[in-house]
Amino acid sequence: MPPSPVASPSPSPSPSPASSASPATDAERTRQLRVVASGLLGTAVEFYDFLVYGTVAALVFGELFFPGADPAVGTIAAFGTFAAGYVARPLGGILFGHFGDRLGRKSMLLLTMGLMGGASFLVGLLPTYDTIGVWAPVLLITLRVVQGVAIGGEWGGATLMVVEHAGELRRGLWSSFTQMGAPLGSLLSTAVVALVVTLPKDEFAAWGWRVPFLLSVVLLGVGLFVRLKVVESPLFAEVKKDRAQSRLPILDVLRRPRPVLLACCVGIGAFTAQSLLTSYLIAYATGIGYARPQVLTALTVSAAVALVVLPCASILSDRVGRRPVVLAGALASAALAFPVLALVDSGSPGLLILAVVLGHGIAQSTMYGPLGALLTEMFGTRVRYTGASLGYQGATLVGAGFSPMIAGSLVAASGSSTPVSLLLCGGAAVTAVTVLFVRETSRTSLADPADPAEGSGAPHTQEISA
Repeated sequence: MPPSPVASPSPSPSPSPASSASPATDAERTRQLRVVASGLLGTAVEFYDFLVYGTVAALVFGELFFPGADPAVGTIAAFGTFAAGYVARPLGGILFGHFGDRLGRKSMLLLTMGLMGGASFLVGLLPTYDTIGVWAPVLLITLRVVQGVAIGGEWGGATLMVVEHAGELRRGLWSSFTQMGAPLGSLLSTAVVALVVTLPKDEFAAWGWRVPFLLSVVLLGVGLFVRLKVVESPLFAEVKKDRAQSRLPILDVLRRPRPVLLACCVGIGAFTAQSLLTSYLIAYATGIGYARPQVLTALTVSAAVALVVLPCASILSDRVGRRPVVLAGALASAALAFPVLALVDSGSPGLLILAVVLGHGIAQSTMYGPLGALLTEMFGTRVRYTGASLGYQGATLVGAGFSPMIAGSLVAASGSSTPVSLLLCGGAAVTAVTVLFVRETSRTSLADPADPAEGSGAPHTQEISA
């Protein structure tokens, strides 16, 4: 395609330095910052709600909602409800992706946040098995499914809103703020749970576990306030103005399934590591003798490290490409799988912190950081919400949804941590192999291609600055 006249270096009237700092430019910068804050805070709220469930499930849900079972069976059952949320996430990706691609991104993000916060608050009010019998786990699973549907639509919308506002050169950097919502939500959830687990065991089981869920209503208010101030994605606004929306985005995506399958597989390693080294680790480490506050301290330190590693990995992906960074994280995760579990098995609180920082804070974050930009860039604007959400949530289902339950069953049968290490290696291997088949997207335009399911293949004309 011949170069556009706009890209020509020929002289043309240009604004003076004074006029270049116009109110319009300042207003655009303000809009971008609001979108970034919305992505960060909104995703943090969503992941806080989602991860509080996983943390409390590991600590107390087995005895409260599945009493009378063997402790190992109770833990597996609790993680079965944990998996139910992950099973629902692809459904949420399809549902909110459809309306996000048809009606707009902003309205869907307000709805996903409201559903997530409401479901989390209601979990904090649930009666336990001793009060209403079998209805207790039934209601718990139902609310978990609602959480899964909500977060299934959250990540895709929040990430592509940021990326579609970011321009061409710094999509990795800007998307990293949405990615940072996961460790920030983890940091908040583990900090709150760490406070309530200092209660006597009977008080924690009686009412203390409810506090983190009930506090979510405060975070919900903050998140909704920020989201109400953002404007619609400019790329989607252009598509809507031209009335070029896809009638059935999911059919357009599945008609050419290769991009969504690659998007799913490339994220499996990051989510396997995230699930095994956070939610499952709590149950495993407390089961071999660590005190609950020691485990939560390790997760808090790891989340703080991830808040640094995620933007660094994302910025690096803007410079050298998404593929090399994701591949480096996958290889590091595989290499560290057995050493990390050996450090956990040592019984030393200090080595436990080191293990979680290496496996999750560094290796997992290196894989996870560029995923926001990578998955968004793999789809055209007309189906981007649906395609990116389906790929991402498919990865969470396969990588994270069943990993804790599988790990719990295998560890209970073998009495060894080796199955956990093997699962970490397997997830990392899937990501590493998939990266070899994924097209590099860091220097492609987000403008709609001829086939909206294939993503853009046109390189943008500007150079990535050093």
